[in-house]
Amino acid sequence: MKPTTLVSLAAILGSVTACDSCYGPSSTVVHERLVRRIQPGSNTTIAEPRGPLEWGELNFLHTTDTHGWLEGHLKEMTYSADWGDFVSFSRHMKQKAGRLGVDLLIVDTGDLHDGTGFSDATTPNGVYSNPIHSEIDYDVLSIGNHELYVSEIAYEHFYNYSKVWGEKYVTSNVQIINPVTSQLEYVGSKYRYFTTKHGIRIMTFGVIFDFTGNSNVSKIIMAADMVKQQWFLDTINFNQPIDLFLLIGHNPIRTTDPVSSWPTVYNAIRAARPTVPIQIFGGHTHIRDFQVYDDRGTGFEAGRYCETLGWFSMSGINSTTYTGSRKHRKVPHPSRKATSNSTSSLVYSCRYLDWNRRTFEYHAAGSQADAFDYHSGLRISGTITDIRKSLNITYLFGCAPDTYCVSCQPIDSPRSVYSLISTALGDIVVRPNRSTTPRYIIINTGGVRFDLVKGPFTVDDSTIVAPFPNAFKYLPSVPYAMARTVLDSLNAQSGPAKRDSAGLTWGAMPQLRDSCQDPTLDFISGHNGKRDLGVTLRQRVVTPGYTTVDDFGTEGDDTPHSHIPEYPIPKYVQGVGGFPSDGTDPNVVDVIFLDYFASKVVGILRDLGANYTVADVDFYLDKTFSVQQTVIKYAKKNWQANMPSCPGGPGVGSKI
Repeated sequence: MKPTTLVSLAAILGSVTACDSCYGPSSTVVHERLVRRIQPGSNTTIAEPRGPLEWGELNFLHTTDTHGWLEGHLKEMTYSADWGDFVSFSRHMKQKAGRLGVDLLIVDTGDLHDGTGFSDATTPNGVYSNPIHSEIDYDVLSIGNHELYVSEIAYEHFYNYSKVWGEKYVTSNVQIINPVTSQLEYVGSKYRYFTTKHGIRIMTFGVIFDFTGNSNVSKIIMAADMVKQQWFLDTINFNQPIDLFLLIGHNPIRTTDPVSSWPTVYNAIRAARPTVPIQIFGGHTHIRDFQVYDDRGTGFEAGRYCETLGWFSMSGINSTTYTGSRKHRKVPHPSRKATSNSTSSLVYSCRYLDWNRRTFEYHAAGSQADAFDYHSGLRISGTITDIRKSLNITYLFGCAPDTYCVSCQPIDSPRSVYSLISTALGDIVVRPNRSTTPRYIIINTGGVRFDLVKGPFTVDDSTIVAPFPNAFKYLPSVPYAMARTVLDSLNAQSGPAKRDSAGLTWGAMPQLRDSCQDPTLDFISGHNGKRDLGVTLRQRVVTPGYTTVDDFGTEGDDTPHSHIPEYPIPKYVQGVGGFPSDGTDPNVVDVIFLDYFASKVVGILRDLGANYTVADVDFYLDKTFSVQQTVIKYAKKNWQANMPSCPGGPGVGSKI
């Protein structure tokens, strides 16, 4: 688990070569390039940002919940930039801040993997992707729950990732057992006190939500306990001046979210320091969001999956040591107070930037494509291409004939990813010696993490859609009268299932928000986060995408988009196989399900009068066979048309 795990990456970094195709040697996929791109096989959008960013005295770029999407969305032009493009963009923005005489900080709030083959095809996850992620000049970072589920991954962050960042990696309530001393230590630093280039004195805490799904080598200190600890009390009453409290963490910013522990932390600081500004950058819910807490405090959250880059700016901080520019005449400035009756001098602006080169080039001081790329950005883009090739995640299984989305189609639509997977389950998940026994195959919808987009279906795509390795288990020959009720009973249970999806209407791209303790979003079910923007007076090209509503209204999306419908998703779906062709009911059915909710299935059947126990549960197929393997096998069987030149489609949200 020590730095030797990174040796092979160093070798790749030393000799970057561009591969001929994003999909391996068997593919000849060709896409029209509208703007010069880095990763082979991807496009960029023709939609443009609404206008220049507002620059304040203190500015932030925010990333969160990247989940390994550093290669970009190769089949979705709106989010097609890769991490090398972001490296170039961030350096342009740092330089621009220098020219304007203001401060720019870059912040990340965790969940670096569990989402693509690029991050998840190594053991442990993140061996290649974490060093690529670290090519950004972050000022502060925090840990996510996906860094803590598996002990091996937690130690990778303790031994390697935290050492790269030192005091910048702030984990105020996360500890881990040091194997050498057998004592608990903080994964990163407890806090960071620093002064910006232009003199703003900042105290930073990094707080994850009250997570309980971590492995037994780590410890999460509950927020209510942390704020009572002496070190925390001493730090908020620090012996040096504090101009701003900067709170970062994998933690929902919306205070009505039952998962969020920010109210506990915020209130503890506000009680001790009533006039000092507090700025929160959160994560975990996978949404674009901004909330006002009081006239000196707000929270900001920048989406997920390298779809969104957050921009936040503020001015009016009462600092006696600030030496920067107050209002530069060449750029717009933030002008909105947090509340309508605010007497504070603080003003704010926020924007959610679509993750593509057109957006990056537009905001990088009007840079053209030829001038945009830094050598460091090109190097990282080339390295990503090379790693993808070396991991063989570009291997092509078939050509997806359509786009199957998580929530932009009704659950029973042929273009719903759950309808597709239900079909695949019935077709593929069958044990040869029980093939004549009818079967229900149940999965939870949260195990499906993303849309399956029309075009090449590769190893990487299979990980993107269904990354979790959970195996199929079963109870044999369950009476049909009982078996037929299991799905409805699972969906009727209260509370989120592990890795479950949740309905979402608050400022989001209508795709899956996972839970695994992952996003608990029912709290926002009463809000409508979408509006139909149509075409502006400038005849701007409007594409489907995010249409966000937050505490500042509807102007946060940097690029206007048209509305994408969102339909409700049940917690569980099932496939059906082997039933009598004449439509009659069988006497018994094999009930097949994923291993991690086996006890729920047993409990439901016991409530119906059966005598099953967990001891009666057995593997239905080999323990390595998962939903991901199911979709792969289905693609090999059914998606061979047009191979290897797979035609692409218009993407998620299209009505075509």
